[in-house]
Amino acid sequence: MKKHVKLLSLLLVVVTLLCLCTACGTRTNDHDIVVLFTNDIHCQIEEGEEKLTLSQVAYLKKATEQITPYVALVDCGDAVQGSSLGAVSQGEVIVDAMNAVGYDFAALGNHEFDYQMPRLRELLAKANAQYLCCNVTYTGEGLSALEDTKPYEIVKYGKYKVAFVGISTPMTCYSTSPMIFEEDGVQVYDFNLGENGTLFYAAVQKTVNDAKKHGADFVIALAHVGTDAADAPYNVPELVANTTGIDAVLDGHSHTDYVETYDNKDGNDVLCAQTGTGLVNVGQLTIKTDGTLTVELLNSIDGDDAEVAAAVGGYVETYSAWLNEVICSINVSLPTVDENGLRAVRNRETAIGDLCADAYRAVSGADVAYINGGGIRAGFAAGQITYQNVIDVNPYGNELCVVELTGQEIMDILEYDVRCVTPQITNEDGSKPMGEDGSFPNVSGMTFTVDTTIPSPVLVNEEDMLVGVDETMTRRVSDLKIWNGSEYVPVDLTKTYTFAGTNYMILKGGSGMKVYLVGKNVVQKSIMSDYQVLITYIRDTLAGDLSQYTAPDTRITFIR
Repeated sequence: MKKHVKLLSLLLVVVTLLCLCTACGTRTNDHDIVVLFTNDIHCQIEEGEEKLTLSQVAYLKKATEQITPYVALVDCGDAVQGSSLGAVSQGEVIVDAMNAVGYDFAALGNHEFDYQMPRLRELLAKANAQYLCCNVTYTGEGLSALEDTKPYEIVKYGKYKVAFVGISTPMTCYSTSPMIFEEDGVQVYDFNLGENGTLFYAAVQKTVNDAKKHGADFVIALAHVGTDAADAPYNVPELVANTTGIDAVLDGHSHTDYVETYDNKDGNDVLCAQTGTGLVNVGQLTIKTDGTLTVELLNSIDGDDAEVAAAVGGYVETYSAWLNEVICSINVSLPTVDENGLRAVRNRETAIGDLCADAYRAVSGADVAYINGGGIRAGFAAGQITYQNVIDVNPYGNELCVVELTGQEIMDILEYDVRCVTPQITNEDGSKPMGEDGSFPNVSGMTFTVDTTIPSPVLVNEEDMLVGVDETMTRRVSDLKIWNGSEYVPVDLTKTYTFAGTNYMILKGGSGMKVYLVGKNVVQKSIMSDYQVLITYIRDTLAGDLSQYTAPDTRITFIR
């Protein structure tokens, strides 16, 4: 009798397993695959006006998993940098938060490298998400900081295999500090820049072909490339037009929210999408059971994951005491944008730009100072200014440096920095600043005039780095004057001046200066972090009085 009971029990177990397998098989065929995606979070993990939170993203992922077992959460780059929490923790807070949410894959954005390679190695090791990049090579003699990244990974969701392919813009080496990617002055990390995009397309195509060879039914690109026409041939439309086999491109970098289809090399439609920036939206790509693809952008999520919200709250609390200490108060705002919300700090003089440049000159004691518009990421609202507010202005943690330059070299640098400024400040629809560029100069200790009606005479290499000025052409920059302690006097082109700026520009060749400026005589190196420079100037030099910065100082005069 006991023998029959044992046989019956065994039979029941087998039947149960068969039923489970059958149920799983049925669920495989009846459930869609959902890929939730974000891009350019830039440390947006807390509550924000008209923005989502990571706790809401976590809630969405879990809610979706109640509908289908086939769910992935991915990020398309630029997550770990962009706020005070990112700067103070060097990205750790954001990685911890993304781990709590449950990210599966992530692409490398250019700002993932801002804390430099040793720190990036630590962040990649700490991240639960698998980082992907198919178009980077390392030629150094040491250990690559990206050794834990993969070009792609295939995941089986029921009857389909989906390949996630990571793609980073080839301009990565030049949209952050170029020297981050060097060892002993030699570039050892390459993102397949050059030959008018053919190297880039070939690297992507090779990876897609390999994924297909290993059984991928769908290839989803996690790209940090963007759609800006100015970035051609390294933008999504060009990438799609020069490759085949990609089914969808989930994108980042250009901070746009869009859902579009672009024709690939074979003339087939490729679905492409981006969510904007700062969690304005979360994307949802659905691969239906019949193999069709759809994308939608979600700007509201009715729920929060309590565990993730608590974890994020803990991260914020860790740093909030120090960040919320008040430095001073002001009666007027010092914005980086104009009345239309356009980034004025990148194409004209602003009060916040004057303040930052003055801080560099005052703290360093240099003759003149410069900070590029792309390095000023926020302004000050009227009211109390805290440490967090200051870090938000300069979130990168760059170091103040001083280099010796001749008057002629300063003229050449200014010529490069205003090369993009146009007579027209905005488009007719007011949608975007004309001539906006991250290298636009915010200066202290000098004044000059820019004639925007004259074509730029600057000479650049294929990486858009300054190499010189065409002296057969008329210069845009004129009437450069330098402060001598009591008045502005005409620049002496042969005289040597001390020039204060960030290590991003002076030591690492950022802001287009890799060829022209790196290697000049550095007289002060790594004086202090950029946000600490601004804190020191406001707190100690100005004693909290910012009344002189109610409006731009007319250091730059434009002829339009």
